[in-house]
Amino acid sequence: MISEWKDFLANAGAEFNDTGVAHYGSERRELKVAITGNVFADLSHYGLISAHGEDAGTFLQGQFTNDIRKVTNEHSQLTGLCNPKGRLLATFRALQRGDSYYLCLPGTMLEDVIKRLRMFVLRSKVTLEDVSDTFVHLGVSGDDAEQELRKFAGELPETVNAVVQAGDHTIIRVPGIHPSYEIFTSVDDARQLWDRLNVQSAPIGANAWQLLDIQAGIPVISPQTREAFVPQMTNLQLIDGVSFKKGCYTGQEIVARMQYLGKLKRRMYRARVENAPPLTGEEEIFVAGKAQQSVGRLVSVAPHPDGGYAMLAVLQIASAEGDNELHLGAVDGPLLELETLPYPFAED
Repeated sequence: MISEWKDFLANAGAEFNDTGVAHYGSERRELKVAITGNVFADLSHYGLISAHGEDAGTFLQGQFTNDIRKVTNEHSQLTGLCNPKGRLLATFRALQRGDSYYLCLPGTMLEDVIKRLRMFVLRSKVTLEDVSDTFVHLGVSGDDAEQELRKFAGELPETVNAVVQAGDHTIIRVPGIHPSYEIFTSVDDARQLWDRLNVQSAPIGANAWQLLDIQAGIPVISPQTREAFVPQMTNLQLIDGVSFKKGCYTGQEIVARMQYLGKLKRRMYRARVENAPPLTGEEEIFVAGKAQQSVGRLVSVAPHPDGGYAMLAVLQIASAEGDNELHLGAVDGPLLELETLPYPFAED
């Protein structure tokens, strides 16, 4: 995190953990207002990788699940990085600013992803760098927050994944249950925007922003879930994160075979548990009364303002959509209640 920006956040009441801002004094209140109201967040717990050089676009095209040729200064995309078996090593948002591409992903994933990508650079004229401290990264969500952001920045992107570049700002419309944006900007402009938003909106910590991603059904691969899922299991193809026409990339054959020749047996659901001990994010899911074999596992989890946890989980379709009781962590663990995603499954 940029030291000058961290000092500003500390003066604004931020309490920090190992990866970024934990909360601003009352996480439960922040979780509640994230769902119901207008919020803004420091997103320094996400990292940023830059890829630049004359071969950058060609190189990235051979690595990711989505078509990097569609990433421009006006359009971003969700995408994934797979191993040769088609299992996701990471998910992230790809964007462009000037002549450079940027990959935004959890900071805990950044070092491994850079190392992985550099293995394949060979003679390509591309440079990969950790540039997480180049910009201040903010999230904004809510109708009133959108209006204040518009007053501050002028033009905003109107559709999900669209981008507006204006001066020091890169503003991206992202999926959300309310109008939602991510902004990359300078420290000075971030301070001005923060002060403007702080009148009618509330600052929130990392868990509250993750709760919004869960509500929107956006999978975020973490170190705990690295190599656990093929893209279709996380619904990545349903949120424009996979191109089946782009050509070859690492793991492409497996991903394509699943799409055209296989039958998807697992997919991602939104769920909630009301009574559960602290979770690690590595918990598996079981069916009551059946053998001790898991039928799924968590993708991401965040505390819920009404107690318990909200989560995204990859589950066996037959178990999730049958007449079964699902339990977290063990066959007699906390009861898992499935909730509706904001987008339909392909066959719905």
